Amino acid sequence: MSFFYQISAAEFSQSNPLSLLPAHYQLQLIADADIVLGANHALPLTPAAPFVIGNLSNSAVLRIFGANVGWAQLQQILQVLACEAALPGRCFQPHPQLAPALELQLAVLPEPHVLAKLNTLAQAEEFEVVCLTAVPTLSQPGVLVMDMDSTAIQIECIDEIAKLAGTGEQVAAVTARAMNGELDFAQSLLARVATLQGAPETILRQVLDAVPLMPGLTELVQHLQKHQWQVAIASGGFTYFTEALQQRLGLTATFANVLEIVDAKLTGKVLGDIVDANTKAQVVSQLAAEYCLAPTQTVAIGDGANDIPMLNAAALGVAFHAKPKVQAQAKAAIRKGSLLQLLYLLD
Repeated sequence: MSFFYQISAAEFSQSNPLSLLPAHYQLQLIADADIVLGANHALPLTPAAPFVIGNLSNSAVLRIFGANVGWAQLQQILQVLACEAALPGRCFQPHPQLAPALELQLAVLPEPHVLAKLNTLAQAEEFEVVCLTAVPTLSQPGVLVMDMDSTAIQIECIDEIAKLAGTGEQVAAVTARAMNGELDFAQSLLARVATLQGAPETILRQVLDAVPLMPGLTELVQHLQKHQWQVAIASGGFTYFTEALQQRLGLTATFANVLEIVDAKLTGKVLGDIVDANTKAQVVSQLAAEYCLAPTQTVAIGDGANDIPMLNAAALGVAFHAKPKVQAQAKAAIRKGSLLQLLYLLD
């Protein structure tokens, strides 16, 4: 680093680190307030005395992204980390439709209480901070397994089907029992589907025609496929919808439950084995083996409790728009915004 700068708290509002920081930099906090920055080229900031460059080897990285990332948030992150040496970092933009993000390279994996403080800070300041010890790379083939409802798409299909079938309140009651722990996933699924008995098959088409894709889904799939990644859906929902998404997006495979239809009417039954949390988890290793992919190149993303085994089965499991219970058990979380942000967590 040839250029050194100091950014005082009074100057935090005068610039944005996402637009100002170079591709590679070093950051350090002094007097628990001002940020000092080392860079390889001149920047429009207040010059500072040179400082000792930090260790370039790292055991973990912090990925920091979101609309509210500024100098004040960086200051608070550095305060939580409490590192004595300067931290190497980089500014990167993994896709043209994403804003730039920041990375800090850590010589030591932070203690759990430090990670918890970072998570609390990120929630309060409405940005994302994710600590990674191993990062799947787009330079090698890999696989992404996605949940469908409330992850790949913005709705819960069973709820929308039930509304059209006139059984919305019955399905909501079953869902409430499941969330209270009275029913497991299979029992809940069968009970909800049973309410659809006699409903016309055409309501499935009505729901499908109106399905809103999750923002960023199409761009994410296209970007991964361009890098020779396999993309699949493993869902506790229904093949009627997953197979339509497979055709639309060119997905590698989908795994979901089959609704029985006789004489153009739903029978209220599910055909074959139920795709539950354990089945979804098995899909990760199944596709990795089928396409000869390294276990470190497996990624899963989902929002619900029945996604937790799948998230744990992947090298990188990401809770997306998920409840705190799911976030707590996943390796990473994206609390709001586009599905395309998954690219922030890959190399």
